[in-house]
Amino acid sequence: MAFLQFQNKKIFYRTEGNGAPVILVHGFGEDGNVWHKQIDSLKEKNLLVIPDLPGSGASEMLDGNVLIKEYADVLKALADEVLFKNKIIDQGQFSMIGHSMGGYITLAFAEKYPELLNSFGLFHSSAFADSDKKIATRKKGIDFITKNGAEAFIKTIVPNLFCDESKKEDPKMVAKLIDIAKPISPEALIQYYHAMIARPDRTSVLKTFEKPILLIAGKHDPVIPLEASLDQFKMPSISSVHILQNSGHMGMWEEPEDSNTTLLNFLKNLN
Repeated sequence: MAFLQFQNKKIFYRTEGNGAPVILVHGFGEDGNVWHKQIDSLKEKNLLVIPDLPGSGASEMLDGNVLIKEYADVLKALADEVLFKNKIIDQGQFSMIGHSMGGYITLAFAEKYPELLNSFGLFHSSAFADSDKKIATRKKGIDFITKNGAEAFIKTIVPNLFCDESKKEDPKMVAKLIDIAKPISPEALIQYYHAMIARPDRTSVLKTFEKPILLIAGKHDPVIPLEASLDQFKMPSISSVHILQNSGHMGMWEEPEDSNTTLLNFLKNLN
C-alpha cells in the first residue's frame, strides 16, 4: 500500500498502468474504488493515479475546517510525489478527472495550478457555487448525520444517485456503493459538506482554461441536473462534451462502456 504524508496525515493512493498520467478523483461518500470499472480500460495507455481523499477509504482525515482548495493541495502534493519527484513527466503533462465533489476539487486545482495540467474533466460535476436551496439541503444532511450517524445517512442518499433503470437492472450497485461509503466517519462527511457549501463559483475556470476540458453529464442525474450541465457546455474554449443517456449520478457504473469510450477518446486526443 502506498501512502503520501500530508500535514502529518497518511493519504492512500494507488497507481495502475503505464503511459500518459491521469489522476482520478472520487466524490463525496466514495473512495478510489469507485473507478474500478475504468481501470482495466484506461491502464493500457495511461498511468492512473487513484487517491482516497482525506477522510475516505484508507486515508486519514485532515484536521479542522477544510476548504475545497485545500483538498486540491493534497492532489498537488500527490503529483509532486508520484509524477514530478520520480521525473515521470514535466509539468503540464498530466490530466485530472473528478467525479462530483472530486470535480469541485479538480476545478480548484485547475484554478490554482493550471500550468501543471494538459487537460481536466468533470464527471457529473459543476463549476457553479451552491444555490441557497442546495445549501439548505446540505445543512439538513449535516443535521441528519449528527442525529442518526453516517451509515443511516449513506443508506438514505445512495439509492437516489442511480436512475430507476439502473437500479432495476443491477440492484447490487446500490449495495456496493453503500459498502464503499460505510467506513467514512460522520466527521469526515460533515467536513466535506462544509467544504462544498463554502466553495465559490468557479465558472471562470471553465472560461479561461486554455487546454481541453471534458464534461460528462447524466441525463437523469438528480444531483447535477442536466440543465445545469448544458449551461456549462458552452463555457470552455476547447471542450469535449458527452451526455450519458441512461445514467443518474454514477455513470461510471451505470454505463461503464460508454463512459470508458468517452474517457479514452478524450485522453487519446491529448497526445
